[in-house]
Amino acid sequence: MPSLDQTIEQVLALPREAGTPEAARARTLVQEYLRERGYDTVAQPFAFYPSAPLALPVLGAGLGGLALALLSLTTARSVPPWAALAVWLSGLAAVLLLAIGVGLAWVPLGGPRREDANIVATRGPGPVRRWIVAHLDTKAQGHSMAGRLVAVWVIGIAIGTLTALAVVRLGGPVPLPAAAGGAALAIAAGTLAGRGRLKGTSVGARDNGSGVVAALAAAEANRDPATGVLITGAEEFGLVGARVFATQERQRLAQAVVINFDTLDQEGNLYLVSHDARGERLALDEAPLLAPLGLPLRPRRLPLGILTDSLPFARAGVPSITIGRLTWRTLRLLHTPRDTPAGLSLETAARIGRAIVSN
Repeated sequence: MPSLDQTIEQVLALPREAGTPEAARARTLVQEYLRERGYDTVAQPFAFYPSAPLALPVLGAGLGGLALALLSLTTARSVPPWAALAVWLSGLAAVLLLAIGVGLAWVPLGGPRREDANIVATRGPGPVRRWIVAHLDTKAQGHSMAGRLVAVWVIGIAIGTLTALAVVRLGGPVPLPAAAGGAALAIAAGTLAGRGRLKGTSVGARDNGSGVVAALAAAEANRDPATGVLITGAEEFGLVGARVFATQERQRLAQAVVINFDTLDQEGNLYLVSHDARGERLALDEAPLLAPLGLPLRPRRLPLGILTDSLPFARAGVPSITIGRLTWRTLRLLHTPRDTPAGLSLETAARIGRAIVSN
């Protein structure tokens, strides 16, 4: 029977972009690991469009186009004072809706439909009261997770700046230098956002090989038949696997909580990330299990610009948290080919997984 180290070594040798043969091979390895430890495993297949990574580039491109339109509308004397604000608000709403549609695959721009699956693992016929979750898939983009966060922040500043310019235009034309500065900021934001397209491959040692280590270590240490394991697919393409499970398995989730592992580096604070008051209470309940590890614990809400698999469950009314450990250095590696096992210890991730089922 392969050990956890042996299984993870094979998994981390594969660039596991959802819908690829490598992702399917990794899913088989994880499924075999769980079966050999007494779990009944079922694959929950689903189809998806690989559109989500294009959502931010679409938003950035739309913002840049609107900025150029505002450059003339805010400085020209020959247009009504309200025209800039009307065009800006209606255009921004349309761009945001389009970006959301791309991110949720309502508008399939990312190529042909792909097939992937979740792994659902349980012991015994009884209800599951606690789901241990981690996503298996990876992706590589033109910028890292740190780059994406910077792009989101610059986009937010650009939106605020352009809104202010459109409001100021109600009182008279905006000086050309100010309008040009706003347009330049928006174009810079769009350029940063455009780097979010898929580029290359990644074996995702931290994101989310480390989370899978924690989930499998928890599965091996678990003795409670009311604890199940969910290994999701296509998290990197808009939390697709988690959304599928949250939608199709509402009855199984009705009396359950969700503990999601995502990126457990060997350095940094240990974050207990929640989305609402239910999640905050769950974080308080789980913190004593993690305290003996001696790691700095920090409960917090999900930062803007980051998505995790606990979010669809929280939106479905299920108490849910994501446990992660990372630093800014970690963020600069995520979603790039540099996220490799080299120099990374997964022992902390395994200890976190075992601790969460220690009661």
